[in-house]
Amino acid sequence: MQVSHSFAAASAVFDDEHLVSCAGLVPVMTLAAQTGLGQLLDAKVDIAEPRIRSGSANPAPKLTTVIAGMCAGADSIDDLDMVRAGGMKTLFNGVYAPSTIGTLLREFTFGHARQLESVLREHLGALSRRVPLLPGADERAFIDIDSLLRPVYGHAKQGASYGHTKIAGKQILRKGLSPLITTISTETAAPVITGARLRAGKTNSGKGAARMIAQAVASARAAGVSGQILVRGDSAYGNGVVVAACRRAGARFSVVLTKNRAVAAAINSIGEDAWTPVKYPGAVRDPDTGAWISDAEVAEVPYTAFASTPHAVTARLIVRRVKDARYPDALFPVWRYHPFFTDTTEPVDTADVTHRRHAVIETVFADLIDGPLAHMPSGRFGANSAWILCAAIAHNVLRAVGVLAGGAHAVARGATLRRRIVTIPARLARPQRRPILHLPSHWPWSHHWLALWRNTIGYSPPATATT
Repeated sequence: MQVSHSFAAASAVFDDEHLVSCAGLVPVMTLAAQTGLGQLLDAKVDIAEPRIRSGSANPAPKLTTVIAGMCAGADSIDDLDMVRAGGMKTLFNGVYAPSTIGTLLREFTFGHARQLESVLREHLGALSRRVPLLPGADERAFIDIDSLLRPVYGHAKQGASYGHTKIAGKQILRKGLSPLITTISTETAAPVITGARLRAGKTNSGKGAARMIAQAVASARAAGVSGQILVRGDSAYGNGVVVAACRRAGARFSVVLTKNRAVAAAINSIGEDAWTPVKYPGAVRDPDTGAWISDAEVAEVPYTAFASTPHAVTARLIVRRVKDARYPDALFPVWRYHPFFTDTTEPVDTADVTHRRHAVIETVFADLIDGPLAHMPSGRFGANSAWILCAAIAHNVLRAVGVLAGGAHAVARGATLRRRIVTIPARLARPQRRPILHLPSHWPWSHHWLALWRNTIGYSPPATATT
């Protein structure tokens, strides 16, 4: 590509009051309004004793502005100013300045964050009733739980501390904050977020997991999940408290167990003829060597876990073994063993593939890191807690937007949805006082954008039957 005109130094002027850079926010925020997001925020978020009197005024439109900015790609409080440029304030009412929003976020405490988490759960249910967000949920759904460590720098971040994280297969100590997140997905649906809770960086990964799983199962049922629910987690959640929470909630579990003497003895009791080859749909990278592997062997044995605790339970210990690539020329195979504990009834090879799909939650983390969680925007812990919960609501709204746009957008990355659907430029015109958005001609995804437009702007709920 080459520039086709000879521009002068004064040829670029920011002076058009009718241009918008994020025309896709019109159907996005229409969907949010149709699912009652503003009403939920207004009803549930209440800051009774603010430090600054004006800080708690009008929390619903301020938080809606945050969510709109995140849908458009904002990753800091200052970035929220993008929703005030050009004709945006003509398109939307109640658009607040970043400084005003920052004042509100700094008023948040732990209790106020729980109010916002309640909005997240109820709004997910409203989205699911409005949009087929979880196809296949009448048969089976998956709840995944995991934490991530977001790095921070300097001394101004409340709650920041050194915690362990894995980068390129190596455990390192890093200063940051650690959100704990739960998601719901199905065999064909991309994951949506049911809960998010910010914690200090040094917090154990499993702290608070049992409560979040119970809330996630309740949220899944409220979102229309009528089939079996399987809770998946890594070794941080392979403990009796988490398994007991799953069973109380009526969900099955599939969690990794830390290898100890009892687990090692159970693995050693498996006969050599019990191992079944399993071929994975795609190659995976060995976490220790970085080499690609595509097959393994699996076997199972009955096992009573947590026997010395009040939460003892007997279920299946399924073990996957792969040849250790560090010893390619060994006379006899050297195996590496990966056990997990589950009460599912699938065949052993299918259960192993199902458990390993727990990694789908990493795509949610990637979306958040590539968007609003690129930074922890505030020095106050409460403000960052509110920011993460707004990011979770924005993620769910974008997932619903992708479903309504159709095609591959139903499972597309958040960055893809922002690029193709949300951040599309337009010129606002009002002939005969009727607003019209003039969008770029030959837009490659115009039919998907118009499908979203018709499914939101043109949406007409059926009339209530009269008696």
